[in-house]
Amino acid sequence: MTDQTHLEVAERWNQNADQWTADVRNGYDVYRDLFTFPAFLEFLPDIAGLDVIDFGCGEGTNTRHFAKMGAKITGIDISADMIAHAQQAEISDPIGVTYQVASYSSETGLPGGSFDAVISTMALIDGPDFQGAMNEAYRLLRPGGFVAFSVLHPCFITPGLHWQKDEHGQTTGLCVARYFDRSTFTEIWKFGNRPADENVVPFAVPRFPRTIGDYVNAVASAGFRVARIEEPQPTEAACNAVPRFRKWRDLGAFLLLVMAERP
Repeated sequence: MTDQTHLEVAERWNQNADQWTADVRNGYDVYRDLFTFPAFLEFLPDIAGLDVIDFGCGEGTNTRHFAKMGAKITGIDISADMIAHAQQAEISDPIGVTYQVASYSSETGLPGGSFDAVISTMALIDGPDFQGAMNEAYRLLRPGGFVAFSVLHPCFITPGLHWQKDEHGQTTGLCVARYFDRSTFTEIWKFGNRPADENVVPFAVPRFPRTIGDYVNAVASAGFRVARIEEPQPTEAACNAVPRFRKWRDLGAFLLLVMAERP
């Protein structure tokens, strides 16, 4: 991918940064709070005492949680405005997180072999060069280290996704289409549980569709050994709190988790 593509992605997230930060910190991202992040934490090994880097840390909510788990953590993000929000949280409540503006898809400027773990939560879907991200993760890790990441499940979250309904309007199936369509597009959306009458500017989020082979083969091509793959479902408690989660529990996979080790 070109440098111009990376600059365009950075600018999109700079534009999103203020609203995104406010929404996340005010609890509007229920998928993160009740499903995707708890599932990632259950998947993640103990990171206490490890040197960890968070690829695509955004405004730092998840990064700060990892620090509170005992990791010595660095967060990087391509968006300077997102990093500014993360740094402000660290200034207000210091817990020892270091932040840096950098693309995870190219050399970050950090020393090779300086981390025990590379982690990323729902961020690698937003970058144009996944192979570059895996190559940089491999370079940054010490032998025996690991990379763990979560992404939207590429087999189900496709450019042609739509829900199938019966004559009563009940959702009965998930239809996927254009699985092999890797065309970049911009998705316009906002968090779904906002008040209906609230006037907010929707996010413009760059999307870079990939197949499951694109993900796994890039991990292997970088030199990693794939250790675990999981496709978690929302818990019953999460479905009770957010009933629309039941579609993802019963009809299709929303989340893909991958862990791989550096020999």
